[in-house]
Amino acid sequence: MTIRVGVIGAGANTVRWHIPRLQQIDGVAVSAVVNRGPESSQRVARQFGIPRVHARWQDLVADPALDAVVIGTWPYLHARATIAALRAGKHVLCEARMAMDVAEALAMRDVARECEPLVTQIVPAPFSLPVDATIARLLAEGYCGELLAVDVQDGGGFIQPDAPLHWRHDADLCGVNVMSLGIWYETLMRWVGEATHVVARGRTFVRQRRDAAGTLRAVRLPDHLDVLADLACGAQAHLRISAVQGHAGPPSATLYGSAGTLRFVDGVLLGGRRADAALAPISVPPHEAGAWRVEESFIGAIRGSEPVRLTDVDTGVKYMRFTEAVARSVASGMAVALER
Repeated sequence: MTIRVGVIGAGANTVRWHIPRLQQIDGVAVSAVVNRGPESSQRVARQFGIPRVHARWQDLVADPALDAVVIGTWPYLHARATIAALRAGKHVLCEARMAMDVAEALAMRDVARECEPLVTQIVPAPFSLPVDATIARLLAEGYCGELLAVDVQDGGGFIQPDAPLHWRHDADLCGVNVMSLGIWYETLMRWVGEATHVVARGRTFVRQRRDAAGTLRAVRLPDHLDVLADLACGAQAHLRISAVQGHAGPPSATLYGSAGTLRFVDGVLLGGRRADAALAPISVPPHEAGAWRVEESFIGAIRGSEPVRLTDVDTGVKYMRFTEAVARSVASGMAVALER
């Protein structure tokens, strides 16, 4: 039986990954699309040979000829579209970040639970997919000994004060999500588990940017962020996410332990034990090497051949709790405990 998929929002990830990869799967048809306007909807439909274009996202959700919906919009629509699609009996693949805030994420999770066995999947953090299994194994084997500190650095570009307003600058479109913060926290959860407390400082250096119409708009989200987090495993984490650090080098995540260090940088896994002179590359066995297979896993979950692992709604709620706690700490200047 053919699984018929509709697409709400044809952004960069949707056009690059979701639509073409779904179309490559046997027994899957991308049958309808709606984008921000009729012209862009028609353009995407022509590009991928999609037979139906809807005028409104609500019309696509209500389309009885569809079995599943891919939501590729900015976060402002994720909760509304996900809940409506599930209520209409559709499976849902929702683009990351999960929601605007924790309240929306919890609403999505609750409806997803109510509507089981319909599948609800969030697009996962992609940076570390090739090395996740190897890092998890090495930590379990005691490569690092007792984990003491975690350091994430993401920001290698100079400030761009004259750049136009991007949706990631706009809290009305992305809520409490800041740059790649949620992506890195989801990654850390796979490796070392959750945080219990955070304290954060953020700075917005460019406080106004012009939107597509040339209107000056206030920027309320930081473009430089430092987060200190206590982890449930006992380690302390530092995450620096920045859009102002020219020549800072490629993004990296480093795990420091009593017996060894692991570093993931520029797609490469490095490691060194106490007796080693320096970090050296660590080979990832072929059977542990992960890869992007979001669309295949979504269809597999619908067909019952595999569960949703990356990323289920419970994990999405956890990274939204962290992201919102960081936002609350930046606003208040106080440490914030993560809710359970």
